[in-house]
Amino acid sequence: MDDRRPSLVVMTEPSGMIPPDESAVSPPDDFDEGNDIGSFQSSLTSVTSSILHGVVGEGQRVYAAYGKEEYGLPMDDQELDRMDLCHQKYFSLLKQRRFLSPINENSQRILDLGCGTGIWCVEVADEYPGAQVVGVDIAPTQPQWVPPNCQFELDDIEQTWTWKSDSADFIFSRDLILSVRNFPKLIDQAYRHLKPGGWIEFQCHTGLLQCDDGTLPEDSTFRSWANLTKTACERYGTPVDDPTRFKQWFEERGFECVTEEVYKMPCTPWAKDKRLKLIGAWEQHNLMNHLEGLTMRLFQKSLGWSEEEILVISAMLRKELRDLGVHAYWPYYVVYAPIVTDDSFDGHGGMGVDAPECIDQSVPWICCFGHPA
Repeated sequence: MDDRRPSLVVMTEPSGMIPPDESAVSPPDDFDEGNDIGSFQSSLTSVTSSILHGVVGEGQRVYAAYGKEEYGLPMDDQELDRMDLCHQKYFSLLKQRRFLSPINENSQRILDLGCGTGIWCVEVADEYPGAQVVGVDIAPTQPQWVPPNCQFELDDIEQTWTWKSDSADFIFSRDLILSVRNFPKLIDQAYRHLKPGGWIEFQCHTGLLQCDDGTLPEDSTFRSWANLTKTACERYGTPVDDPTRFKQWFEERGFECVTEEVYKMPCTPWAKDKRLKLIGAWEQHNLMNHLEGLTMRLFQKSLGWSEEEILVISAMLRKELRDLGVHAYWPYYVVYAPIVTDDSFDGHGGMGVDAPECIDQSVPWICCFGHPA
């Protein structure tokens, strides 16, 4: 069996590699045993099973059953493989970096919002053995065996957080498109839960297909599909251009020294640069093999398309994706910022790192916003 079998919660002990604790759910305190206990247990089993294993939905794919809002992508093994591939793709895109924030190597608590398969959490936990790394997701799709300083929680990050305020050194999220309907609220909660001097970082690609040299025809299936996806996401409540507003939302909430970096992620291996060519090959594989999973629920629920119509446009798009003469790419946004206070930085960042470039050590508050040089 795949070691990524869904688990409800992964708890940790002081040392060693430990399996998940799939805690049993108990009846309420006021439950009357004289009632139909068989009916209660049957309902409980059904609810617990759907949370742990998901529900079969559009295209016979398995979708998450937890959370207030529907998540647009599946949670089955095929999707988990896609997410792990995307992790490697982004790692390469950022030149072998998992994040860009200059966090302290002695950070104590790191949160990953919408952790997916948990691969980012596991790698960061290995890199920062002194930190407690917590991954949160609505789908229990994380690994059984994890480092002792890594744990996963099943929760909806768009609901009110139950963690203590000012408790996190670093809050990270990646690719929350089709997941989050209210980013300003999410950013507000992150702000309140970060320690002074802590960092926040959001990474996400947009579905805003780009081409700089005119090789992508206006009437191409690829452009049409991207525009349809944009419309569908807007109707679904998860606009694909939300990442373009991360910086604005950070600043509006009170973050200072906000840095925004935008990377070009090739859609196919058309680039001459070897690293970008490999990234393009991964993205081509992602699109060629997962089009139905990416669009089935979205197009059916938001556009009213039939499964047959989705299969037809997917086949047409696959044909175009083989043409390396088309130089299309997705913009990939990385936006990060610290919680800046009077005593957050002491010339060494206050957290064991160099002070951000926007902090002039001779003047208390001089910040520059925008793209780094």
